[in-house]
Amino acid sequence: MNGTTTAPDSVAVTAGAGSAPVAAVYPNIGAVGAGSTLAAVIGALLTIVLIVACLMLIVSAAAWALGSAHGNYHTVAKARTGVLVAGGAAALAGAGVGWMNFLLHLGSTL
Repeated sequence: MNGTTTAPDSVAVTAGAGSAPVAAVYPNIGAVGAGSTLAAVIGALLTIVLIVACLMLIVSAAAWALGSAHGNYHTVAKARTGVLVAGGAAALAGAGVGWMNFLLHLGSTL
């Protein structure tokens, strides 16, 4: 059996000559009940987050411009915070799938 055994739930345990066993754990999305539905729901939520973040970015930028034009520095500070939060949320939601795929690929190479 060349030192490799496969346990349930996609876990492979390898024992080399004179070394400790090493477990290679892989995600098994199919083990989750209704995995395809879960993936569709997550995709829809990411889409909603991106839309809301873009709308928040537009509204905050407009408030920033109006507050700056009228000299209301308190509104400018709050609108600037809104722009930064909206940009961060859009970046996290947009890059979330790519980041997760990168981490899954990195984990399989360790």
